[in-house]
Amino acid sequence: MIVTRVWFRTLGSASILFLVGILWYLRHTRYTTVQVHKSSFDWSQVKYLHHAQPEVGAVSGATRILPKIQHRFERSSNISKKQRQRRDVILSTFKKCWRNYRTYAWKQDELLPISAGGKNSFGGWAATLIDSLDTLWIMGLKEEFFEAVGVVASLDWNSTPETSCSVFETTIRHLGGLLSAYDLSGHDALLQKAVELGDMLITSFNTPSGLPASWLDFEKAKTGQLEAGFHEPSTSAGSLALEFTRLSQVTRDPKYYNMVTKVAVLMQQSQNQTKLPGMWPANWNLATGNFVSDNSFTIGAFADSTYEYLPKMFALTGGADTMYAQMYRTAAEAITNSLLYRPTTPNEDDVLFAGSVWVESDGSQRLNPEGQHLSCFIGGMYGVGGKLIGDESHVELGLKLTKGCIWAYNAFASGIMPENFNLVACPSIHGPCPWDEEKWRQKLYADFDGHDDLPKGFTNARVPTYLLRPEAIESVFIMYRITGREELLDAAWTMFQAIDKATSTPYGNAAIEDVGTVGSRQRDSMESFWLAETLKYLYLIFSPPDGMSLDEWVFNTEAHPFRRPRGSY
Repeated sequence: MIVTRVWFRTLGSASILFLVGILWYLRHTRYTTVQVHKSSFDWSQVKYLHHAQPEVGAVSGATRILPKIQHRFERSSNISKKQRQRRDVILSTFKKCWRNYRTYAWKQDELLPISAGGKNSFGGWAATLIDSLDTLWIMGLKEEFFEAVGVVASLDWNSTPETSCSVFETTIRHLGGLLSAYDLSGHDALLQKAVELGDMLITSFNTPSGLPASWLDFEKAKTGQLEAGFHEPSTSAGSLALEFTRLSQVTRDPKYYNMVTKVAVLMQQSQNQTKLPGMWPANWNLATGNFVSDNSFTIGAFADSTYEYLPKMFALTGGADTMYAQMYRTAAEAITNSLLYRPTTPNEDDVLFAGSVWVESDGSQRLNPEGQHLSCFIGGMYGVGGKLIGDESHVELGLKLTKGCIWAYNAFASGIMPENFNLVACPSIHGPCPWDEEKWRQKLYADFDGHDDLPKGFTNARVPTYLLRPEAIESVFIMYRITGREELLDAAWTMFQAIDKATSTPYGNAAIEDVGTVGSRQRDSMESFWLAETLKYLYLIFSPPDGMSLDEWVFNTEAHPFRRPRGSY
């Protein structure tokens, strides 16, 4: 030891730095240099029997300077001691979950957080591992990141016990996770595996209609026998654009972007021809391309990310695809006029929610004043969209929608909002909305669902579960970055504390059965989005705001950040 210290004293500073570099290289080279094993089937060789791939041209760079999204923080590189402490707690929570995933469910899709096992629910392609790659990088867990890359490099997309996969879920989790991790690290193995997977998923468009099948039947896809469905969730086709556009950008191969642009063009052509002009129905006929026949409209389940991706695609294409900005503006107007409502609350809070609408045969609209945890993304959507199109009224709506979800969290005994619930709508989203307890009680009895201890204002909690979802925290993150409002930091911390208290297990965090009960029964389930989205957004909320700036990155619906074209901000 003495000899070592004397030896170092005899070296110059440059030599010491060189030696430190060598030691670092030796320590990490086994992770950074990995051999990529190609999948056993080459999906790029599949013949397109029905339609030639359209020649649209890939978007590879910015065409205009877009308006700034993120607030100008005074000291953006620094955070307070309290923020740092909070971030460290969230990091510790992530580390516990990752450590137990590594121990009990390594290379499987999900950790079972109660029984300390694993399960495969997404093809057995290590969904939690791939979904968490960018979170590992962002949190500075580089050794864990490079170990996970080694697993990715050996994945065979043709090796799965399943006969098909969900195109939407595999795109947002696996393809999005690989592309984001590549954007952050530049590790070539991730791009190679993303290209293999993209070539597989893009065959979902090899159908008679040229629109994607929601489920990729592997054997049918290899022989061109896939068919698109007659009644599919709008997200199945409307939520692929970000991932495939980014794949075209980084590979300079237009085929991925060209395919999803076909869907966007049809969306634009049909947007004002539906039964609620400006919006698309929750379900589409992808076999014919008819998006206009259904009567149900929502921004919740089956439709959410279709709308979320409109302003985000405008940002990712550097303003080149103006149709996305136009579609966002038109959709936001319809959503504001028909779906947004202010609920009656005991304290007469000025908050908003997004419900759903049924259009009757005579054209009249029937609002269902529901709330969905999935719909809580909409606050962030309005915030980002409003900034990009230069309309501050959208930002104000986004803040009220975000505050609505915060209010719903605080209302329940567990401090968490339920999956689905109903409220009583005020006559208008503008102006006063006095609390009428008698009216609320009448509606409560009419909607009675077995819960006799609902918070005032709620008429039911039809689905009282919490599945570790991120959408409310996502909007808190985005609206904090847009407005700089300090109270959103405290709101996020209160939400995290409630979630962790109700869901924590010795091995991870588990979904719960009833948010209306303190100490609710837990489910042996921890979906990959807990690590990919919920904890990532919480970590970023309490991190220096110049990290992952909204002016430089755009997040897909699974919270995977893609780098925006330089020169667009």
